[in-house]
Amino acid sequence: MAKQNIKTKKEDIVKYWFFERLIDECGLSVDASDALERCWRCGCEHNLERCHIVPEALGGKDEPSNLVLLCHRCHIDNPNVMDSEIMWDWIRAYGVPFYGTFWGLIGLKEYEFIYHKSFVSDLIDLGITDVKEMHRLIELYIPQIIKDNIGHHYGLHI
Repeated sequence: MAKQNIKTKKEDIVKYWFFERLIDECGLSVDASDALERCWRCGCEHNLERCHIVPEALGGKDEPSNLVLLCHRCHIDNPNVMDSEIMWDWIRAYGVPFYGTFWGLIGLKEYEFIYHKSFVSDLIDLGITDVKEMHRLIELYIPQIIKDNIGHHYGLHI
């Protein structure tokens, strides 16, 4: 992704969407109070990038109504589309109710996709059936899989 020279300030983007346009926060992974610190898609606390809803290459402008704030990982994944509703549908499709859970949930889904069984099923196969112990192991291993912006590298098989 080429480095962009976006002049619109992050504060102006938040002001536009959350205080002027009054976007519905339902389904977003962030609310207005944290919109300058947390990615609007995944809710993670990262340095946020200004992301065009309609890319400049497709005629999108450098103005608050055409920008959202995403972390680098989500910015790379965002759809390049002419229809702004697709961007909002994409952001809401991944909304999580609790901060810090998005990438863990993605990790659990990828684990199941790769191994054709859930992480919990593997724990049961290992003889771990106590729900509290399962939660402890999920809390122990899933953050280790996703910590420090390692990207989409899941598959730790314990």
